[in-house]
Amino acid sequence: MNGLKKINQRIRQDGSDEVAAIQAEAEGRVRSIRADFRAQIAQMEAEAAERRARTVAERLERLGGSADMERRQMLLAAKQGCIDEAFARAARALENLPRQDYVALLARLAAENGNGDEELVLSAADRDAVGPAVVAAANALKPGAAFTLSSESRDLGGGLVLKRGLVEVNCTFDTRLRQLRQEMATDVAQILFA
Repeated sequence: MNGLKKINQRIRQDGSDEVAAIQAEAEGRVRSIRADFRAQIAQMEAEAAERRARTVAERLERLGGSADMERRQMLLAAKQGCIDEAFARAARALENLPRQDYVALLARLAAENGNGDEELVLSAADRDAVGPAVVAAANALKPGAAFTLSSESRDLGGGLVLKRGLVEVNCTFDTRLRQLRQEMATDVAQILFA
């Protein structure tokens, strides 16, 4: 019976050794798999952190660009407001010229922009207050001119309209200031913001 016991013990020993070897191999594989997963996790975390950092940097750059753009737009609007105010003051100054200067200005507008045979259309107030004086001064400025005062009046806000038949030349202050603004906006901005 001893032989049978020895064989049985030997089988058990071999089984135990084989189980131990399988367990050792399995534990080694588990450790290797865990190490691989940890390495993959670490790499994924590093990549995610890098993407987050890039995203944050890009977002900050966009926000900075947006803030800078908004600042420039606000500055431009403020400058535009100053230019608007400068031209509005010029319009008020023209409307409030002393009578003699106002007549001279209207006469010069007529003489410089007309052929000399047009009707001068003024606002109702200007027609009554300075109309004949403007016609006389315009005729005196342009040799051979025969400007006449139109019986028509319009709401012009200052200035005049030269009318010959269906052809009209707009010399109102609003129109002249708009033209001057287009021509001089850069110069005005340099004076205001130098």
